[in-house]
Amino acid sequence: MSTLTRRIAADPDEVFWTVTDVSGLPDWNHAITRVLEVPDELAAGSEWVVEVRALGQRWPSRSRLEELDPQKRRFSYRSGTDDGNPSYATWTWTVTAAPGGCEVAVTWRVNPRTFWRRVLFARVRKTQLRRHEVPASLVALGALQRDDRQRSVHPGGR
Repeated sequence: MSTLTRRIAADPDEVFWTVTDVSGLPDWNHAITRVLEVPDELAAGSEWVVEVRALGQRWPSRSRLEELDPQKRRFSYRSGTDDGNPSYATWTWTVTAAPGGCEVAVTWRVNPRTFWRRVLFARVRKTQLRRHEVPASLVALGALQRDDRQRSVHPGGR
């Protein structure tokens, strides 16, 4: 299991809303190139499909909501390729109030279930997530919050 945390100078409820808006994932998660399917509403068992770009490849990834708790600002889901491979990852995003904004913690666990995923791909993917993708997503999430605040203060982007 891996966890990364970043402080963001933004309202914790707004950040939580951004994280749980699956249609907006490509706005701050650059590994997600587009959203292919969104649920009508987020409820236990809801699923969405995104296109992921990593390791020089693109593939559809299906996620299933496990927990959405706006009071605790906790969002958990399970994701995996949309090709029947039993390997998957679990993700939990938790947003807590902190001086000057909030802290966003993301925890993930990669669960490779096939030989090649266990022996090769999971090791490479774990390193890529920890060193590049998750830190970049947290930085982009913070930047998006700043951009949104600037647009609300200065309509038209000025």
